[in-house]
Amino acid sequence: MQKESLGNKIPFWLILMALITALGPITIDMYLPTFPVIAKDLQVSPNQIELTVSSYLLGLSLAQLFIGPVTDRYGRKKPLLFGLGLYLLATIGCAFSTSFEMLLVARTIQAFGAAACIVIPRAVIRDHYNTQDAAHALSLLMLIMGLAPVLAPVAGSFLGPIVGWRGLFAIMLVVALLLIALCLAKLEESLKPEKAVKLSAKTISGNYFGLFCHRNFMAFALSGGLGMAGLFAFIASSPTIFITQFGISPENFGFFFGLNAAGLIMGSQVSVRMLRKHASLKVLKVALLLGLISCTTGLLLTLTNLINLPLFVICMFCLSACLGVINPNATALALKEQGARLGVASALMGCMQFLFGTLTSSLVSSWQTGTALPLFTSLFVCIGISFICGRFIGRA
Repeated sequence: MQKESLGNKIPFWLILMALITALGPITIDMYLPTFPVIAKDLQVSPNQIELTVSSYLLGLSLAQLFIGPVTDRYGRKKPLLFGLGLYLLATIGCAFSTSFEMLLVARTIQAFGAAACIVIPRAVIRDHYNTQDAAHALSLLMLIMGLAPVLAPVAGSFLGPIVGWRGLFAIMLVVALLLIALCLAKLEESLKPEKAVKLSAKTISGNYFGLFCHRNFMAFALSGGLGMAGLFAFIASSPTIFITQFGISPENFGFFFGLNAAGLIMGSQVSVRMLRKHASLKVLKVALLLGLISCTTGLLLTLTNLINLPLFVICMFCLSACLGVINPNATALALKEQGARLGVASALMGCMQFLFGTLTSSLVSSWQTGTALPLFTSLFVCIGISFICGRFIGRA
């Protein structure tokens, strides 16, 4: 099939894919400000409520491995609608939870539905576009993906006292209903029938084994996955660093946190412009080098006790901007040669990304020094391996 070309006009289906992709971070972040209220209502400690985030991330990681083969067999639209429907039902369960255990189970099921919103948009984009245009389209997705983690907790802080934590899940429910309606009305199936893959244990295991043995896929998947894992480490440690180390008030925390999202957005838009003149691999290699320089600088400043709030913000802003370039280009390059197993490849990439993210955020949270050392050490390791994979192992 002849691939489409991404011109100056953004098609509606691409905007819809961006909105669907944003559902994941919205679901993670919107209810965070209401943790103390949830804990009080369900009569548990705030630490236990934090487990609902861990269970969501774990479910989000593992569910993608199942969704990938399904979307390669049954197409993109039906599995996406099923995932949104499952998300909708689980969100109702979250809103009406009467115990911590019920909320924990509902959040896990919610993650299984939301996983389809991560896997399928990437596969749809690769169905339509070649590597260069896919990297361009994925960069556009990063614009909304960068805004969602910032706007979601702000919206939660504003709406939480008005509608309550159950009302926040009701808002998620309304968003899911709107996305389902848009998919039914506007989304066309992008997987051609002749490219459907037989759904069997042998085929699935063979596809995943083939991906693990595919040099380019693993190189670029690790490059993008480990890069974004660093972002999870920042999210986990940012309250401690900004509030405890640098004395930022909780009211101003959102502003400083948002600067990194701004860097992510800026990087994704720089990527769009660079891709008009340069190959995706070249753009990725430049971003990896600059990202490694940013986190190395931050680590050296921390080790020499020269780090302060402005320098920390500058280092993290530069790194976030680099991640805004790295993620879409690494994703497009990883999916370049996957043909009929795009769904499986997208699923494995997503699973790796969230598993790495869960691991790094857990390590940073458990290694508390009251400084930025755990964060920059984790970033140096993640970006360092990402740099090696993207620049020296992967080939165009």
